[in-house]
Amino acid sequence: MDKNIRRLRRARKTRAKIAELGAIRLCVHRTNTHIYAQLIDATGGNVVAAVSTVEKEVRGQIKNGSNVEAAKLIGKLIAEKAKAAGVESVAFDRAGFAFHGRVKALAEAAREAGLQF
Repeated sequence: MDKNIRRLRRARKTRAKIAELGAIRLCVHRTNTHIYAQLIDATGGNVVAAVSTVEKEVRGQIKNGSNVEAAKLIGKLIAEKAKAAGVESVAFDRAGFAFHGRVKALAEAAREAGLQF
């Protein structure tokens, strides 16, 4: 198995548990150049809110889309959008990525901005 398939297998286990809980999930995806965050409803069919370093208004605030500072900004913005959508509590879906570096920075920034998980 290659690296991506192993990551997706880990992600499947997490998503199965979140589906049992029936919670809105904060799904994070990272690439070498960008980081993305989405709030997906409990049915898994609708995106409630989404933020990424690809967006034009975010690009103006950061120098690089693939560092911890960018992840902190994305975490803060997704928490603000969640509050605007009336979401207080979510389940964190790290998509099989290690809870380290950019993923951890995004999660901590979202918690500091008032999102509970």
